[in-house]
Amino acid sequence: MYLASFYVKILVHEKTGALLRLQAPKKEGLLKKFISCVLAFALIFSLAACQNSSGGSAKSGLAGFMTAEEDTLGKTLLDDFASRMDQDSSASALSLAEGIIANEAIAFMGAAMEVEPGFLSGFQTDITDFQEGAVFAPMISTIPFVGYIFVLEDSADVNAFATNLKEQCDPRWNICTEAEQTVIDYYGNTVFFLMCPKSLES
Repeated sequence: MYLASFYVKILVHEKTGALLRLQAPKKEGLLKKFISCVLAFALIFSLAACQNSSGGSAKSGLAGFMTAEEDTLGKTLLDDFASRMDQDSSASALSLAEGIIANEAIAFMGAAMEVEPGFLSGFQTDITDFQEGAVFAPMISTIPFVGYIFVLEDSADVNAFATNLKEQCDPRWNICTEAEQTVIDYYGNTVFFLMCPKSLES
């Protein structure tokens, strides 16, 4: 009887089980099929590796609208926003704002609440065209700090909305003080806006 292998056929005596001889396979193309399978698997694994590596570079999903300076309060809170969106991209504006204001980098008593389209502290004109909004800021303070989360409709031009925020924001909205940095970015149709000091250290 025959025991098939990719490379050889082994002839064995039916009664005694003794090895009679080794014989090369008669079917042509068996080696080609084997090599084709190996190459196909190699291609699949290399594509998967490339996809994982490109996904790693854009893991946060932020658009990169305005880059925040490293080792600043703004960058810390933007990273917090991105991390929360990575975990739940459908999170509400209020839940995101409440989470961000509770960040350990914030050394003041803060609060978050929902806002409606119209006049918003920190802007020169009314801010409209958002579906859902929330502000996070100090409860009572002269610290130049105000942040917003805006959720836009799926069909909205998010980049145009972010550009309008950039053009209309006023870093000197708080009497006698000025925010040192403005950070704006978005993740899908959720926009992060913040004016704040670079650090809260005294």
